[in-house]
Amino acid sequence: MTDVPTKIAEPARDARFWNRMAAGYAKRPVADQASYDRKLEITRTYLKPEMEVLEFGCGTGSTALVHAPFVKHILAFDFSSQMIDIAREKADAQGIGNVTFKIDRIEDFASPSNHYDVVLGLSILHLLQDQRAAITKTYDMLKPGGLFISSTACLRGEMSWFKPILAVGSAVGLLPRVAFFTVNHLETLLREAGFRLESSWKPGPRKGVFIVARKPE
Repeated sequence: MTDVPTKIAEPARDARFWNRMAAGYAKRPVADQASYDRKLEITRTYLKPEMEVLEFGCGTGSTALVHAPFVKHILAFDFSSQMIDIAREKADAQGIGNVTFKIDRIEDFASPSNHYDVVLGLSILHLLQDQRAAITKTYDMLKPGGLFISSTACLRGEMSWFKPILAVGSAVGLLPRVAFFTVNHLETLLREAGFRLESSWKPGPRKGVFIVARKPE
């Protein structure tokens, strides 16, 4: 079961929140560098030079830019224009030309079916109103044998006490919209969409679950 705040913030209000947060977010150190590095390492074991990769909810683009040398091209998008501005500045500063950053939402993104080798959804599924729709869309976008790699905060249970605070904060635009669900619920959604789970790793309590799921051949 998924719990979403009763009053759903409009996408434009969500975008304004993340626009306000963008500069500080870009400067903030990674909360758990060891786990982040391990997730990068795991992801790179699947990447190949000929691959087309999509990342939705890319934020300021750090992960896309780290993976760029290992693939043919990455299309990365976020609905925060300020986040995308920073991502483009990073790409220019690092001289990385095979990542395209654009403003978009997974709900609105138009893609041909069976197109991408890998789709990344990192720290984003719990911020969406409809996880099932995003997962189903991802499945359709992937080539047979393609991978969906995600890292998701599953807050139902160990962080349920925080739900009322988030609900009030999101209603007035001070906090983002956040859905509360369990790891089991997320894994069930992936399986119901047709994915085969290759790995599911939760580094510790109150840590996001890192899942590698494959679309069957």
